Amino acid sequence: MSALEHPGIRKVAEALPPATAARIVVLPDAVRTAAAAAEAVGVQVGAIANSLVFAAVRDGEAAPLLVLTSGAHRADTSLVAALVGADAVKRADPEFVREHTGQVIGGVSPVGHPAPIETVVDESLSGYEEIWAAAGHPHAVYPTTFADLVALTGGRVAAVKA
Repeated sequence: MSALEHPGIRKVAEALPPATAARIVVLPDAVRTAAAAAEAVGVQVGAIANSLVFAAVRDGEAAPLLVLTSGAHRADTSLVAALVGADAVKRADPEFVREHTGQVIGGVSPVGHPAPIETVVDESLSGYEEIWAAAGHPHAVYPTTFADLVALTGGRVAAVKA
């Protein structure tokens, strides 16, 4: 099986416009951090869209929340909780991430999930002409634009920087 036939990458490719899907790059090494991804594709770390899955807790119930943040900084979970009207936003464990995205930590894409996930897109990403995001596997990434990232995810643009 080729890397592009991997189920996680295939689901992401199916969720992307064909021209974007054709630009998925499978790298020889895993890029589980923004710094590693930036080095692998030759861009500034801020141009990497980290897909961070959190558990947004409202009235004692946890629901997935995807925060697409610039690799140049961390998301402020208190700020994000206030943005989405959650009592708290907590780091999700690997099982929660896989259950809601169908993908593993280090390869979570903004798209290609089993069901839509509430999404917040870091406004800092708007400063980059091209943004790179994970493509459903720790070895796979794709380039996109801020406008396309927001449109594809239905995400809400906001400041999330810690």
